[in-house]
This record gives sequence, C-alpha cells and structure tokens, in this order.
Amino acid sequence: MTEHLFDEKTLRKLERLTLIANKIRSGAIKGERRSSRRGTSIEFADYRNYVRGDDLRRMDWNIYARLQRPFIKLLEDEEDLAVHLLIDASASMDWPRSGDLNQHKFRYALHVLAGLAYIALGTGDQVTVSVMRGDGAQRWGPLRGRGQVMNLFGWLEKAYTRGTLDFNVALRDYAMRMARAGVCIVISDMMSPGGYEDGLRALQGRGSEVTAIQVLSPDEANPALTGDLKLVDVETGIPQDVTIDEAMRGLYIERLQAWQTEISDYCTKRGIHFASTETSTPWEQLILSELRRARVVH
Repeated sequence: MTEHLFDEKTLRKLERLTLIANKIRSGAIKGERRSSRRGTSIEFADYRNYVRGDDLRRMDWNIYARLQRPFIKLLEDEEDLAVHLLIDASASMDWPRSGDLNQHKFRYALHVLAGLAYIALGTGDQVTVSVMRGDGAQRWGPLRGRGQVMNLFGWLEKAYTRGTLDFNVALRDYAMRMARAGVCIVISDMMSPGGYEDGLRALQGRGSEVTAIQVLSPDEANPALTGDLKLVDVETGIPQDVTIDEAMRGLYIERLQAWQTEISDYCTKRGIHFASTETSTPWEQLILSELRRARVVH
C-alpha cells in the first residue's frame, strides 16, 4: 500500500487539496485551516507547537532562541478541523479473495482512507481513524501534522477484516465517544443487514458533516455467474442454493441499482455527501475527481 501511495505524481496532486467543512465551524484549537468566516485577519492570535511539515517561515525565532523549542505563529482566522475517518473492516470487505489485489475492497478502501488522511494531516487538521470490525474497533489518533503520516501508514498496514458488523451500532458508538464534531468520512460496502441510516444520523446528531463512500467490487456490481450455484455469505457462512440465468442476473442488477439509488436519495435528503465506486476505478481518481465534484475536497 505504502509504495503505491507515495507515487510522486499522485502525492503532488493530493498536496494541493484540502478537506472542506461546509456546514460546521472549525475547532477552537488553532491550526492552519483558512476559516470560512468573512474577511481575513493578519493579526497575531496564538502559538502552537511546531510539527514536521510546517512552513518554517511561520516559526517565531525569538521564542525559539529563548526557550529552545519551536513554535508556529497563528493568525486570528486560522482554525483546525477535526477529521474522522471510519472504515468498515467486516468480513464482507474481504472480497474478492483471489485475482487482482488492487480490486480487493478492503485494500482499496485503505488506499482511499490513507489518501484522505494524507491531505488532512498535511493541512494541519486533527485526524482520528477508526477500523470497525466484528470483534471491535481499533483507533488511531487524534493526531495532527504531516510528521504523523508514516506512523499512520504503518498502523494501517496491520489492519485486517473479521466477522459481522452491525453498521448502525458501530457508528452510534463512535458518535457517542466523539470528543469533537468535524468532518466524518465513512468508507464501507454498506452491506449491513441492519442498514446504515441510524448510524449516519447519529454522526450528524453530534454536529459532524458526514460523507459516505460505498466501495463495491466489479463482480458485485455486474456478476458473471450463471447456472446452479451454492452461494455462501462471507460474514455468516450461511449457504444458499440458487439458480442464476440471464433473467435472474438482470433482476439482481436492477435491485442493486435501486438499493444504491435509495442510499443516494437518503443521503441527499439528510445533507450527507455520497459517492459510490467500484474497485476497478483508481482510488486516486475517486479522490481527485468524484470527491471534488461532491465538494468533499477542493
């Protein structure tokens, strides 16, 4: 994952992006984000500790000479943003289990998450990452600064999928534990029997601006299977005997598209950004194109 992410051409493009907070105020902790408030100020407001990647032109060298510690000067209209990146690590994300690894749903989702984290850490935002599995959630952060990038990527390399996940319960639990509202981006295949509505609503209820990114593999969106088959649920292990002909396949695709439209309509009504992608789409294209159009990044 790390080698692909550090493709220089892609990194240069990511470094020009910023996560957008359209509907929430940035945090009380000062950072490097330009506020959406009208007017700008060049008046001094506060100091914060220097972190790797900060602009050295913002260093207060007089303070450094006295205290031997580096501090960055902040202006009145600069604020940081709390960024929450949540990834579904249930067993259904462990697909496909053979073939092109770049089309593996969980691996693809990790690339998207890492790209978004790289953007947020590079602009001084406070980043928290949660990997939600059937056996519980693992959390990284909250941390800030580009100096944390390799730390996060090393942590993500150890992430794995397991078990069934009640998506609503996992998101509600995260919302209850959230220390600061902010931009909340959820990456999942949305394949939870209990649905997704209550969980996304809980995140909004805490004041966060929410984005849902659905990741599917090409064979889920357009399966090539035909004949008499035994299908096995990858999360529960429950088998189901089915006969698939062209009519059944057409009905499946129709219902899948109706389900995606249902998710999109729900998100639109609630003011939630929604993007659906297949793993055949390059992950960087999702960020640089689709999420730009959705006003998640600019």
